[in-house]
Amino acid sequence: MKIDVFDMNGKNLNKPMELNEAVFGQEYNESLVHQVVVAQLANKRQGTKSTLTRTEVSGGGKKPWRQKGTGRARQGSIRAPQWTGGGVVFAPKPRDFAQKINKKMKIAATISALSAKVADSNLIVVNDIKLEEAKTKLVANMLKSLNVESSVLVVVANDDAAVLRASANIPNVTVVNADLVNVYDLAANVKLIATVDAIKKLEEVYA
Repeated sequence: MKIDVFDMNGKNLNKPMELNEAVFGQEYNESLVHQVVVAQLANKRQGTKSTLTRTEVSGGGKKPWRQKGTGRARQGSIRAPQWTGGGVVFAPKPRDFAQKINKKMKIAATISALSAKVADSNLIVVNDIKLEEAKTKLVANMLKSLNVESSVLVVVANDDAAVLRASANIPNVTVVNADLVNVYDLAANVKLIATVDAIKKLEEVYA
């Protein structure tokens, strides 16, 4: 498998890069990708929300009024759910939303998502991303030159503070290190821009 390599100005360098089919040429497994994405989102949930049931709300020990003869509906406590300031029915309590996904499934799902980008012609390989200054305009110009108008995941080989800072104010642009590529980011973004070194790192990890 070969793919064209561009520079930051969108110029084809006429030096196609060979892609490892074990990473970028596999069949797309939608159900596996969905399962891993759901687990990834569930694992991000804090699960700390908590409200009080009628037994936990303070007060309300005395019956508001006698059972019969008042003309009003019978009531047992001012802390019952129908009262303002009363307890909550089926109150949410702290819980762990974590879902376990084994390592093989994560790797297979990542490979599947990477392969889908290639199959759908949504992978753009650039020789390198180097910014003289951490300016948003430089990244915006690069995306324009590469004809990227949709959401995009930019993968770099190593942490680059300038690229991260310059991309922070651009909507629908996510920048990650090749070591931190995950299934959710791949699925959530239409386009994938990766440097040559980042592609090599991905192949080292997943091949």
